[in-house]
Amino acid sequence: MDNGYIMGSYYEPLTLKQEIVIEKIVTIHYFEYTSDFFFPGELHDFWEFLFVDKGEIDVVADTKSFTLKKGELIFHKPMEFHSLKANGVIAPNLVVMAFACNSPAMKFFEDKILRVGDDERNIMADIISEARNAFISPLDDPNLKKLERNESNPLLGSEQIIKISLEKMLIQMLRKGEKKENYKKITSSIKEKAEQEIFNKIILYLEDHISEQISVKELCRIFNISYSYLQKLFKKKTGGGVVEYFGRIKIEKAKEYIREKTYNFTEIAQMLGYSSIHYFSRCFKAVTGMTPTEYATSVKIRSENLREFWI
Repeated sequence: MDNGYIMGSYYEPLTLKQEIVIEKIVTIHYFEYTSDFFFPGELHDFWEFLFVDKGEIDVVADTKSFTLKKGELIFHKPMEFHSLKANGVIAPNLVVMAFACNSPAMKFFEDKILRVGDDERNIMADIISEARNAFISPLDDPNLKKLERNESNPLLGSEQIIKISLEKMLIQMLRKGEKKENYKKITSSIKEKAEQEIFNKIILYLEDHISEQISVKELCRIFNISYSYLQKLFKKKTGGGVVEYFGRIKIEKAKEYIREKTYNFTEIAQMLGYSSIHYFSRCFKAVTGMTPTEYATSVKIRSENLREFWI
């Protein structure tokens, strides 16, 4: 950069250091879940943090299982499998934000549960408020894959404020993190890491073949593991069997298709490998407690009467 020259003196501008740089925002959510909420899990190539604003939630993160309580926050690093389950008693409220960041300083947030203070709560509230200005996407839609900009009535600088606010929050947490009382470390064994690698591979395989009918025997053959090992692995990680898990992610995909309103129920059933629309409807109701038609109606009402979110 050229030096500045003013009134006979040279000025040398300083390029500012940036310890944390948010490159992209993926999703911003505020969820108010029921006490029986269950999310079967996912993994992706960007960062995500989960903050418990009310209640508590059981979390699986790679090889670790633990309960996240009110006021606690965890980061999931890129390609870390994570799933959620409410405890059946307390209905949790959660803040979830996903973003792309390649800053080396982010390594601090791996494998830690952090306590969040009022400053960070206020920043999250600001981000959610600005997100309502910047985007028309509903912040409570768990199937949201892309934020849609508010092109008709945008508020100047909302997206930039989101970026700056999130960077400020991360920097503040890094500063506080130097004191060990502000976080607790999550550890895992070599055996658990090996289990997680197999589990992640199976999850990716199931997601890639969601339109097919896959048997437990076939999975055992593909991954060269025993039936008992496979069932114990999924019981440990998800609380149920592999067939139950596969059925749940099929229904989650079906819910996404229904919300998109691109396909009818018969087409969705065929796309997800169900033998008939009637069998699809039975499976859908077993998981969600509603028929596909009832779910579609409830989504429509929910989207038309979207209420304000608060923290």
